[in-house]
Amino acid sequence: MIFGINGPVLTVVDGSFQMAEMVWAGEKRLMGEVINLQENRAIVQAFEDTAGLKPGEPVQGTGYPLSAQLGPGLLGRIFDGIQRPLEEFGLFMPRGVEIDALDGQKKWPVKMHVRVGDMVASGSIIAELQETAAIVHRIICRFEGEIDFAVPDGDYTIKETLATVGNKAITMLEYWPIRVARPIRHKKNPHQPLITGQRVIDTFFPIAKGGTAAIPGGFGTGKTITQHQLAKWSDADVIVYIGCGERGNEMTEVLEDFTKLTDPRSGHSLMDRTVLIANTSNMPVAAREASIYTGITIAEYYRDMGYHVAIMADSTSRWAEALRELSGRLEEMPAEEGYPAYLASRLAGFYERAGYVESLSGHEGSVTIVGAVSPQGADFSEPVTQHTKRFVRCFWALDRALAYERHYPAIHWLNSYSDYKADLSNWYAENVSPDFENCRDALFRILYEESNLQEMVQLIGADELPDSQRKILELAGIIRRTYLQQNAYKPEDAYVALDEQLRMMREILGLDFNYTV
Repeated sequence: MIFGINGPVLTVVDGSFQMAEMVWAGEKRLMGEVINLQENRAIVQAFEDTAGLKPGEPVQGTGYPLSAQLGPGLLGRIFDGIQRPLEEFGLFMPRGVEIDALDGQKKWPVKMHVRVGDMVASGSIIAELQETAAIVHRIICRFEGEIDFAVPDGDYTIKETLATVGNKAITMLEYWPIRVARPIRHKKNPHQPLITGQRVIDTFFPIAKGGTAAIPGGFGTGKTITQHQLAKWSDADVIVYIGCGERGNEMTEVLEDFTKLTDPRSGHSLMDRTVLIANTSNMPVAAREASIYTGITIAEYYRDMGYHVAIMADSTSRWAEALRELSGRLEEMPAEEGYPAYLASRLAGFYERAGYVESLSGHEGSVTIVGAVSPQGADFSEPVTQHTKRFVRCFWALDRALAYERHYPAIHWLNSYSDYKADLSNWYAENVSPDFENCRDALFRILYEESNLQEMVQLIGADELPDSQRKILELAGIIRRTYLQQNAYKPEDAYVALDEQLRMMREILGLDFNYTV
């Protein structure tokens, strides 16, 4: 029974609940989650608007935690933060709606890999089907033992039993708690780059498959556009785009653009390998807090099939603001700038679910996380940015001055870094060229020398410098204008392959004998 209501936070008495249990609150059956247990009370965060809810209304426990529905049919769909399919509703989503994330009536053409008498282990692939033109969906067994029953190849719904191990049925539909990482055999060191086609990223600040990156920047510096480019052009097999607390018009643009884009890899729709999770700033904050866990769980599901998945979280600052609001309503002791003391551990728990792994099925897959950070006033010293820097190995710092000059991507080459360069050096040498790193280092050295000369230029002017230093300034300008700056609206410039990047670097360095390699 509801005892007290404080926005999305409900105090419940006369109930027997478990920590993290999903519940239905009130007569409208609003979805919620138990986040605190006291001696005779439970604290529930509601994922829907609690307006009109009254004390005394019942709260019903489900007995299981907040879980994601996993199975064929996820790709090409648009969900909210708690995995309700948005295309099932009109302009407004009614409260208290219980709707499955996946279509339970659609039949899928299943090709079985096991027969009666076969031995299977946890993680074994028992069947597969063509989910979209781009992705083959693999059905994973979670049990160990002998197959007692198996259906023949044919068309089946996600809830029909495909095989049994003992008295345990295996279906295409699987539920997984979103706050629990899916098991793996072991995590490997990253050794392959996530190729993005963006020169400033691939050349200067590469990210590995299974790596983590942050894109911090103030309003208008191009965080969302950069993530759009990564979603479209990166060589990830599956894209999970999480719009966490962003403005409605931005998410509308994402939804409209992604449904019209063509996947440059396959020629089919980009949505054939994309899952969109839209949770705008006017939606309940509790659902915003849950959205990134829903997204990472879906990503791990496809990783276990052997795919390389890239997550675009836009933005983790809005997610942190949801944590702050919920913490305030719970009357917890605030830490820096009002954020809860556990902000760092929550960020760590999210980014630690990235990685290049060998799954239980023996397939290699990865989850790469690229999180946008929106510091107020472009202040990189604020808590979310500072804590994020502790847990990511790529930092693509967007610069407001570059954005105002229409220099995109506005990633500043002196404020950014990547710790994956050493891990990826062998791959670049074997797959691109042994002198790729030498060319990159030479370009960066020119840009660094230019920054050292800027103070002198402001004092005495460029004309008073010796010829060797004026050459550096001119060469640095060429690097910035022709190499670091990239036009997303020109097909020949929106994506540049690594071998073409190497040729461009060699051409630029060939302009000055001092920097030949």
